[in-house]
Amino acid sequence: MIRDVAVIDIGKTNAKVALVDLDTMQEVALRRMANAPVRHAPYPHHDVEALWTFILNSLADLNHERRIDAISITTHGATGALVDQSGELALPVLDYEFDGPDRLAQEYDAVRPPFAETGTPRLPVGLNLGAQFFWQQRRFPAEFAKATAMLMYPQYWALRLTGIAVNEVTSLGCHTDLWNPWTSDYSSLVDRMGWRPLMAPVRPAKDRLGPILPVFARRTGLDPQTPVFCGLHDSNASLLPHLVSEQPPFSVVSTGTWVVSMAVGGRKVELDPARDTLVNVNALGDPVPSARFMGGREFSMLTDGRPQEWLDDDVAAVLARQVLLLPSTQRGSGPFPHRDARWVNAEDLSPGQRFATISFYLALMTATCLELIGGDGPTTVEGPFARNPLFINMLAAATERPVVASETSTGTSIGAALLASDGALAMSKGERTQPPADPAWQAYRQVWRKNATA
Repeated sequence: MIRDVAVIDIGKTNAKVALVDLDTMQEVALRRMANAPVRHAPYPHHDVEALWTFILNSLADLNHERRIDAISITTHGATGALVDQSGELALPVLDYEFDGPDRLAQEYDAVRPPFAETGTPRLPVGLNLGAQFFWQQRRFPAEFAKATAMLMYPQYWALRLTGIAVNEVTSLGCHTDLWNPWTSDYSSLVDRMGWRPLMAPVRPAKDRLGPILPVFARRTGLDPQTPVFCGLHDSNASLLPHLVSEQPPFSVVSTGTWVVSMAVGGRKVELDPARDTLVNVNALGDPVPSARFMGGREFSMLTDGRPQEWLDDDVAAVLARQVLLLPSTQRGSGPFPHRDARWVNAEDLSPGQRFATISFYLALMTATCLELIGGDGPTTVEGPFARNPLFINMLAAATERPVVASETSTGTSIGAALLASDGALAMSKGERTQPPADPAWQAYRQVWRKNATA
């Protein structure tokens, strides 16, 4: 019987290995490290060997505390690995914030599929994984020719743990240009570029791939029969517990480096690829209207070294003065990709007032994302922003719907652990916040929207 699942959770900013108790659906132990790209030749890339050492050390530590029964994997999107016949990297795993692929944008645009086929908007730098592979093939043809498999990032780690090469739809369907969510098959780009023979077999996220390789069982002290599950994209990991426990309509907001909003059973709307809306594919294989912006990165930039405390008087002052932060702090993505950030009525702000304004900005950006994808019903917020009541209250005000702040420290780990469970959920949903009754909140929202869209 599987109870304690070790979840390898590779985020863009931090990497974690969490131990999740399936009986309570709670994290009971956690190891964490900063995750920064290596800015060395041949291009900025992920330090997979440092991450691998961290993963193995964490598995050994956690297994010493409580016996690990299974391993699951979740990672950020827009990342893939080219591996050779021996399972080694043919090229380093490219950092999606590297602008190299932009240098072949014209050539890539001539071969990529339309939005109607893939639900993938054209994104800058390496945010379209297809553009990364295209650039690598053109720039490093000899190394690319050694590749025998193209793997999504969660399944790269699964390969290292089990020796089994597979792919999975939530990462394939995350603005890659590689997947057609309407036919559940690879896109025309894959065939146009001759990549289909490189694509590992597609397996469900919930598939038990096999036991951990013996050498790593010895290294970590795990039972040699410890199963490793296929794994999935991190935002879809946050979504999975809700898919299996809630009735539509509802929305889920996964917060981390990216704030990803996903609408299940929402209003029918036409997605606008120019505003960073897209079609994700959930762990059940179904299309999910989604939108995103780099909210966690913006929060870090805006609060760097500054107090993150506030008083009720600070909130009242921001609402009364209508102090605004307008989009976008991080240009190039999100619902206002070409706007420059601007402060309004922001003279002589106290630290608490500044923090309240930042929190409101992030909530209103999230509300805009939810509106663009037809979000309806209650909204559950997963991840760090769930612990910010200013964000939660303004999101409830802006959407005019209840918001649930998840009580788990990271919804991604819980969702990934759920892949190993065949039982019923015993999740704590978190506190439900209704839209504030004070009309000042609605007035603030209206002024922000008027200025943001002017």
